[in-house]
This record gives sequence, structure tokens and C-alpha cells, in this order.
Amino acid sequence: MSMTYPMTIAGLKRELPLCPVTDDLYIGAFVIFGDVELTVACARELLKKAPEYDVLITAESKGIPLGYEMARQAGTNRYLLARKAPKLYMKNVFTVKVHSITTDHEQTLCLDGDDAEYMKGKRVLIVDDVISTGESLRAIEELVKQAGGNIVGKMAILAEGDATERDDIIYLEKLPLFNADGTVKG
Repeated sequence: MSMTYPMTIAGLKRELPLCPVTDDLYIGAFVIFGDVELTVACARELLKKAPEYDVLITAESKGIPLGYEMARQAGTNRYLLARKAPKLYMKNVFTVKVHSITTDHEQTLCLDGDDAEYMKGKRVLIVDDVISTGESLRAIEELVKQAGGNIVGKMAILAEGDATERDDIIYLEKLPLFNADGTVKG
């Protein structure tokens, strides 16, 4: 039997499947891929809370639809992406290692040199779908700093676990952690 957790996010009700991280720790799987209505609503609500910024950056891959939609709604024609691997078209690549709670191995986040040059000296807003351990966020922060960007805000749709206690993150809702039986961890 699969367990779910009901949430209202940006005014929309969704059932998040619960997935095991360890034997006694489950997380609510929040995936905006394919959910256009939720992506549009979350982007709108995050933009209402966003500080003034010049450029937005997110991480591949679940941040892509959110970054795109926030840029579209804000009327900008560009957002930046920290890729999971360098691509042939990228040059002067910046890299940072990261270990995310939802990935079972160490990853690398990469930033194209042209994107780094574009953000240099600009006010940068970092956005992501969920912030949990903060490792992906830390990696993007490091890329922005290496590129000479000025971080003016860090935002996510959901904050999970210890991230809910951080005062440097703007988010829409708290996503609890769960026990193996589906109850919320205390």
C-alpha cells in the first residue's frame, strides 16, 4: 500500500507520495514536472515574496520548470541553470560537488562561463523546488560566489526538515519528515 501526504501548495491541493530515505525516515515526494497548474501557481506566489533581483538561477533538473515560469511571469527573457554535468557547448566551466538527500551519490553542479560572466556583479536570486539538507543550495551559492554574483535571496516552494528553521530561506510551505508508518516525525 502506498502512503501519501495531503498538502495545499500555492492554493492547490496535492497528494505527495511518501518515499523511504532510510528504514525509519520517509520524505514526501514533491515533483512539479508535468504539473503545469502547480508550477504556474508556485512561481506566482514565490514572485510575490521575492526580493528585487537582476538574474535568477536554479539547479537541474527539478528547478527548471520553476525557474522558467518565474522568469516568464517576471517578464525577463533569461534565467540561469546549474547543470549536473558540463555540456559540449559550455566553456570556462565552474564546478562544485554536492550530495543531495534525494540522490544516492555525489553529484557535480556546473555553471557555464558565459552565464558566470552574465551574473557577475548582479543581484542573484536562487530558487529551487525543495530545500531539505541545503546541500544543493550551498553548491549553487558557491557557484554564484565564484562567478562574482551577489546573492539577494534564496527561495523554494517547500522547506523540509532543518531547512524549516532557517531564517535565510523564503518558502511557501513546510514539508514535514515522516516515520516509516506515514506519521509525521515529531
